[in-house]
Amino acid sequence: MIRTRRSASAAAAVALGVVATGVFGFAAPASAHVSVNPKEATQGGYTRVAFRVPNESDSASTTKVEVVLPENAPVGSVSTQPVPGWTVAVEKRKVDPPIEVHGSQLTEAVSKLTWTATGDAAIKPGQFQEFPVSLGPLPKVDAMVFKSLQTYSDGNVVRWIDEPAAGGQEPEHPAPVLALTAATPSAAPVAATAPQADDDDDEAEGNGAATGLGIAGLVAGVAGLALGGLAFARTRREPTPKA
Repeated sequence: MIRTRRSASAAAAVALGVVATGVFGFAAPASAHVSVNPKEATQGGYTRVAFRVPNESDSASTTKVEVVLPENAPVGSVSTQPVPGWTVAVEKRKVDPPIEVHGSQLTEAVSKLTWTATGDAAIKPGQFQEFPVSLGPLPKVDAMVFKSLQTYSDGNVVRWIDEPAAGGQEPEHPAPVLALTAATPSAAPVAATAPQADDDDDEAEGNGAATGLGIAGLVAGVAGLALGGLAFARTRREPTPKA
């Protein structure tokens, strides 16, 4: 039988807004549940998420965490990051139609991830643990709901499997939800072009260049005439040599 671990303290229920579901030694607010971080990613891309698991017990430790991937949103690539003191088992299922990943057609997808503590690595009271996972390409759906089970050292299991409720109210045992947004088309790069001068400016520049060349030619002509005049005057002043 699955039992829910909540505080039986009426004062805590009033202060924290928690409904006591049984006197089993738990003392945790409704927000202290298994969650996924970050809570949002982009459709069609890859993302790294971490399943955050807090311990809600005052006396028992969390020894196993199971995360079920949604059947309506299969993912072609799922890889886990090693967590010291924990082993992970990966279960797969057949998918039809196949999932296309980088041009390859995959007929299997990961269906479940199970982390189990070894030695003294269990999540103790007052602690939490994160389990990182890489996912992609993400499906074109609005959200992925990861139903999860949390097993304690005393044999009790908490089922975090409630899907989001209508109206935005949080259910009693909410499953971790990853919201997916549509990819935004990247804007086409605009080629940088050199600024073009107006036609009037081009014409003014052409006229200026022509005027400059004309003045330079006139100055050269005047200088030539001056030199020629000086040479002529010098020739007339020189005496004619006698025979």
